[in-house]
Amino acid sequence: MLSAESLKKIDRELAKYPADQKQSAVMPALIIAQDEKGWLATETMNFVAQYLGMAPVAVYEVATFYNMYNLEPVGRNKISICTCLPCGLQGSLDAAEHLKARLGIDFNQTTADGKFTLKEGECMGACAMAPVVVVNDKKMYDYLSNAKIDALIDALSDQLGSR
Repeated sequence: MLSAESLKKIDRELAKYPADQKQSAVMPALIIAQDEKGWLATETMNFVAQYLGMAPVAVYEVATFYNMYNLEPVGRNKISICTCLPCGLQGSLDAAEHLKARLGIDFNQTTADGKFTLKEGECMGACAMAPVVVVNDKKMYDYLSNAKIDALIDALSDQLGSR
């Protein structure tokens, strides 16, 4: 179900916990699985549960609680923008509208070419640097103007074009 490389990464995470506490590695195991697969299908979550010796429902509970886990396919770049009140007061709502217009999609949609999925995020802990987006749950971009958003979209598109 997962590659040997991904299993090796999960095993490194497991080594951080006592042998009888394997379930403590569920969050990093899900991230590793998602990095390989792109999203967490039920079969993938079931595999993680079996590998960690957990009930599948316990893995589903984690995966459905946190918004960093993709429970359905997403574009090759998932862009999450914080729209909470503090960020909204600092321009993130306008930035979100610009992103929607630029990508031609709404929240929870993917562009027709599969390059981008746009998500509305919860607090990212960077209110003073708003507007803030996180790309692929890994890299944060802050102090975004419309021009910076356009440059980010262009750069991400160029990266995908070279693959």
